[in-house]
Amino acid sequence: MKIKELRNFSNEELLQKQSQLKEELFKLNLQRYGGRVDKPHLFSLIKRDIARIQTILNERKNRKDG
Repeated sequence: MKIKELRNFSNEELLQKQSQLKEELFKLNLQRYGGRVDKPHLFSLIKRDIARIQTILNERKNRKDG
């Protein structure tokens, strides 16, 4: 997802999306260790989306604190 799209979500929606992405990454890792991954490029895309969500949540937290 684009960061502009993610900025429109609320914190609760971002946390929900993050948990969905982590679950998807877990399933991909199971496929990796099982020996068959159909789309290996998804690892980096999912990790990048998780990092974007964490960045937005940290920015919002710092804005409230500071």
